[in-house]
Amino acid sequence: MASPLPSFCHFSLGLRPTPGGEHSDTVGIERSLVDPMRGRSEAEWGGRRTAPPHRPPTKPLLFLLTATGLGFLALLVFESVLFNLAALFFRIDLLALGGGFASVPLMFHEVVEVRQWLDGPTFLNGMVLGQVTPGPIVITATFIGYLLYGWWGGILATISIFLPSSMVLVGLAPHFYQLRVSPALNRIIGGVLCSFVGLLLTVALRFAGGVQWDLPLGLVAAAAFTALLLKVDILWVVVAGTVTSVVLIR
Repeated sequence: MASPLPSFCHFSLGLRPTPGGEHSDTVGIERSLVDPMRGRSEAEWGGRRTAPPHRPPTKPLLFLLTATGLGFLALLVFESVLFNLAALFFRIDLLALGGGFASVPLMFHEVVEVRQWLDGPTFLNGMVLGQVTPGPIVITATFIGYLLYGWWGGILATISIFLPSSMVLVGLAPHFYQLRVSPALNRIIGGVLCSFVGLLLTVALRFAGGVQWDLPLGLVAAAAFTALLLKVDILWVVVAGTVTSVVLIR
């Protein structure tokens, strides 16, 4: 038995049958009855079906860029020494892709090897202090800035080490879903992360060269390495190593 739907549509709309008994518009009518979004022109439904394209907010990013530019300009004019400090940590964080630990080799290279602001053991003490206090490892910048230029140095170093990542997040967050599936971007990030593995290994070996090794310290280092492989929280590893060193190592 034929479906009554085509006959009803033919009669009510006054459509003329084709020689095969079908109407060229029947399929479109049936589809439009099942799904009203089909069989309609884009001009007819476009305005009601989708909202206007969303434009990512630019005001927060423009504010950050303007404030940063004015701040660096003021430092360059009135206090060039602090400008060099702030510009250094700004550049370090801008290039440290892959997390806070990726900034360690860059920071060590610039602060200890190039500018010789600190020696290796002092830099390592700053890293340890940053690990036993709240905050990420890049808080070592606060330690360095304070040692060099007091409170203003610490404040400017802290702001500068967090500014680039904040600006990148504000600028790229609206485009996150497009970027996460970009093969080119994923390849770039993968290559950068691989290079930082080598940099971290180099810095670790240099840190190891500055330690007066003996059997107890070797056991502490081996225990810490094993705990990190077992995914123990790094805070507890640092605390346990500190307590063990104070109590057992003379």
